[in-house]
Amino acid sequence: MNTRLTELWQRFRKLIGWIAVSVIVLVVIGMLVSVGWRITHPPISALTNEDDPKSAIQIEVVNASGRQGAGKRALDFYRKRGFDVVEISTSPDRPRRSTVIDRLGDKYSALKVAAAIGIADSLVVSGIDSMRFLRASVVLGGDIDKLSAFAE
Repeated sequence: MNTRLTELWQRFRKLIGWIAVSVIVLVVIGMLVSVGWRITHPPISALTNEDDPKSAIQIEVVNASGRQGAGKRALDFYRKRGFDVVEISTSPDRPRRSTVIDRLGDKYSALKVAAAIGIADSLVVSGIDSMRFLRASVVLGGDIDKLSAFAE
């Protein structure tokens, strides 16, 4: 009987060892996937100057999608990510694609605004207007279902 218990105990210890190794392997794989994801999809900073936490990119959101509440949803999305949304409005225009308009000639900030919500770089256009006191305008078009703010 004593040898049977010893044999069972040894099998149990082997099983526990295999389970522990399996858990460690899964944790390491998860960490590698996480690091890989962060490298290929870095977080987008909402700051114009990384050394100044008060330098949030100021934007406006224009709802031209025709969907009620889309502007508010985009506003909440951007503010949650640290952008300073200074105005939301609606437009009777109904563009097929959403765009970002660079208002100050700061294409880098406009690209950050576009990337944050999932607008392609090719849809960032220049429309300099220094009287608006903001860096970019986000114009929501008919493709809003493809944007990050509306996929959540």
